[in-house]
Amino acid sequence: MRQLIECVPNFSEGRDMNVIKQITDEIEKVEGVKLLDVDPGAATNRTVVTFVGTPDEVVEAALVAIKKAAEVIDMRHHKGEHPRFGATDVCPFVPVANITMEETVEYARKLAKRVGEELGIPVFCYENAAFTDVRKNLANCRSGEYEALPERIITKEWKPDFGPNEFTDRVAGSGVTAVGARDFLVAFNVNLNTTSTRRANAIAFDVRERGRTKREGNPITGKIVKDENGKPVMIPGSLKCVKGIGWFIEEYGVAQISMNLTNISVTPVHIAYDEVWKKAEARGIRATGSELVGLIPLEAMLEAGRYFLRKQKRSVGIDNDELLKIAIKSMGLEDLKPFNPKERIIEYLLEEGKDKLVDMTITGFANETASESPAPGGGSIAATVGALGVSLGTMVANLSAHKRGWDDRWEEFSDWAEQGQKYKDQLLHLVDEDTNAFNKIMDAFGLPKKSEAEQKTRKQAIEDASKYAMEIPFKVMDTAYRSIEVMRAMAENGNPNSVSDAGVGALCILTAVEGAFLNVKINAAGIDDKAFTSDLINRGEEIAQKTKACRDAIMETVEQKIREL
Repeated sequence: MRQLIECVPNFSEGRDMNVIKQITDEIEKVEGVKLLDVDPGAATNRTVVTFVGTPDEVVEAALVAIKKAAEVIDMRHHKGEHPRFGATDVCPFVPVANITMEETVEYARKLAKRVGEELGIPVFCYENAAFTDVRKNLANCRSGEYEALPERIITKEWKPDFGPNEFTDRVAGSGVTAVGARDFLVAFNVNLNTTSTRRANAIAFDVRERGRTKREGNPITGKIVKDENGKPVMIPGSLKCVKGIGWFIEEYGVAQISMNLTNISVTPVHIAYDEVWKKAEARGIRATGSELVGLIPLEAMLEAGRYFLRKQKRSVGIDNDELLKIAIKSMGLEDLKPFNPKERIIEYLLEEGKDKLVDMTITGFANETASESPAPGGGSIAATVGALGVSLGTMVANLSAHKRGWDDRWEEFSDWAEQGQKYKDQLLHLVDEDTNAFNKIMDAFGLPKKSEAEQKTRKQAIEDASKYAMEIPFKVMDTAYRSIEVMRAMAENGNPNSVSDAGVGALCILTAVEGAFLNVKINAAGIDDKAFTSDLINRGEEIAQKTKACRDAIMETVEQKIREL
């Protein structure tokens, strides 16, 4: 599955849009990234840019943006209300999909190193990318702002992590950049059936991490309690990594709890919504819905759907579109205005304009396969058959989870349905990836071959593409084989009235494995690395034999269950 990182650089220019466009144009030139938002602020003289893409491409786009910013922004003339110390003031990386924070940190440090070495700009690594605890806090790194840099970066304590530690003419113009890695921040508002800002604030204080000021006696008018340092003592709220206030939205005529969820792995949107709902109800107020400001990762919305289904004791093993519907309805995300997942979910924004085989109708896909075009071919069809097979097993799991009299077993079957959905999604991804692999081979054969160097490059490209075209059907084999456990479990323990569906699923899986294996073997013919091809074929043979044995065992169970009906 594709890894995605969001990058949110802040540039020290918010008034001259020609300057900003020169920077964002550099970002948009990099394939594999998409510019999502450009938010300039005149008073702060600062622009926040958001783009997202695959890790290496995000590093490249950030690098060229930082380079251009240093060329078109001169920090010696910069004035603004926001703290700053560089043309590219901060450049945080945020993990979005299929990537850990640890991996994101490595990419952030990779960028920091390149900025320091290739661009000659001093860099501090902050937050999760920091090398020391004191540098985790951006305020510490930026203390004194741009004006303090000449004396600061030459000290041992505040020597930059990368780049020069002297205030040269180059550094005077570019300033210093802070490169970091942080968690995804979601701006999330909960709507209330009240117009009272004071009551909305009370609920915000109930839930936000900072909480409310402790007072003697009356919790509203009593004397503020202070610690030995003279600072107010706080009563923490119920939600970690949440900032929040209450306010009144004149446009909609309702009060809201406005929250920043600074780490949705600690407090996700569905937990924030439910907690506000509980605290509001305790004060005689209702949460009527919610509003998402900006974008959100797909998995955050899918987990919300699963959360609300589990509360209903329903199977979570349903497709993504259904999970999104549950999440949207459960949190009332359409209370104030329509909520379109295609416009609000990061991964969906990246899919615009891409034609996929799996998005075709069955008729269209069959017609495309039957045409004179060589792709989609056997590998894509094998992956399709496998996806259909595990879909049948998943259907049996969902039917079993909802079977009358089996209410105490809903979690057991929900777990199987969820596993089945994951296998199905992986196989659907491989439908298009097999065709992409074939196209890579065609592209490699189309490379120029006039000179000896071109011939060498072309030969290596063909070898690499052929290996990839062998690896993809092998992944189909491996994924399909692992998915057969769903059909086995459903044949043995699922709803007996649907046991034939589990059997058909198992038959499809064997077809997928054996069909994909043919593609593994035929693609091996054009590869010079015989150790590579021999290893993959041997492993493929083992998978094919295991799958056949599983199919036979499942069919024996299916036939027996049918006889007992």
